[in-house]
Amino acid sequence: MSKTISINAGSSSLKWQLYQMPEETVLAKGLIERIGLKDSISTVKFDGRSEKQVLDIQDHTQAVKILLDDLIRFDIIKSYDEITGVGHRVVAGGEYFKDSALVDDKVLRKVEELSLLAPLHNPANAAGIRAFREICPNITSVVVFDTSFHTTMPEKAYRYPLPTKYYTENKVRKYGAHGTSHQYVAGEAAKLLGKPLEELKLITCHVGNGVSVTAVDKGISVDTSMGFTPLGGVMMGTRTGDLDPAIIPYLMEHTEDFNKPEDISRILNRESGLLGVSGSSSDMRDIHTAMHNGDEKAKLAYDIFIDRLQKYIGQYLAVLNGADAIIFTAGLGENSPFMRDKICNGLEYLGTRIDPELNKLRGKQMEISIKRARVKIFVISTDDSRVKVLVIPTDEELVIARDVERFKNQ
Repeated sequence: MSKTISINAGSSSLKWQLYQMPEETVLAKGLIERIGLKDSISTVKFDGRSEKQVLDIQDHTQAVKILLDDLIRFDIIKSYDEITGVGHRVVAGGEYFKDSALVDDKVLRKVEELSLLAPLHNPANAAGIRAFREICPNITSVVVFDTSFHTTMPEKAYRYPLPTKYYTENKVRKYGAHGTSHQYVAGEAAKLLGKPLEELKLITCHVGNGVSVTAVDKGISVDTSMGFTPLGGVMMGTRTGDLDPAIIPYLMEHTEDFNKPEDISRILNRESGLLGVSGSSSDMRDIHTAMHNGDEKAKLAYDIFIDRLQKYIGQYLAVLNGADAIIFTAGLGENSPFMRDKICNGLEYLGTRIDPELNKLRGKQMEISIKRARVKIFVISTDDSRVKVLVIPTDEELVIARDVERFKNQ
């Protein structure tokens, strides 16, 4: 038996989960927030308890040290040596990483080079990797890429209609993201549907502050909404999603806001989406409250959000020539019945019907044996719906831990 920790490092946060492997038992999980700021918050959850402390954490190395010391302080582990593997989520692997990889100096440098493809994510992911290497240099360290699951896309799906030299020389193509989440929920859906994954057509919708939709055919990704970077695809909390490229030179010429590349990246990545249209918030809970209070801009932001999701789902029903199921996951996908209702009610012509009561109750829980599925899966479609609609809590951390075990056993 061994212990493996899954790490998801953000620019000012570090989310983690500790597993007993190969049993896949969660021993503890936690979140460190406000790294680099005053009054950082470290939360540890274990044995039904939740322990929180507020302190100043300067950087990711200090955050990792506090995380590990908390595990000892709460008697979850006796020493650092009990943790034999760490898996790091990395958003962008480009064409270089088609699978997870053992961390070494070359791999870490490549992760940092690929920050151009995920400027909001890869630098933070690299900081988490460096922190663990400094404190626990001898454990099995693995990077698991959001993009790996999408390397199966056919060229017709991942190429942009630009001159070929920009692909061959600059690697401009669709890479996608959220691959670990799409991969996980597709596998869990197959268990519920009682068919081999290789016989199913699925549309997986990861709907959180970041949003992506994937067409999964016979267990592999054949198309996905995010593009060259996680900016493409569906409208998101602060990101535009798809945009007519001609808008950028137009605004460069007619406004003072688009003077430099970093200005363009900031506005499209951090100041747009729900936040940009509503003018108030990137959080869907705030958007709902404002809508109910009569805020027209919040309603418009919500309507655009639903419209873009419906279009991508419809598009992928065409790509797959039908689907066995549509799956909702991640924060909004799992917890917003109102959103699911709005999306699915616009897809009835395509064979999708949801039961309003099951949707409100977060669906009818399907009891599945522990051997077949780890999570509670909810069915919210009617019995006569040609396309089943499922709500499946994602577990990206488990996918990461499983990959670490794979490398340990090689």
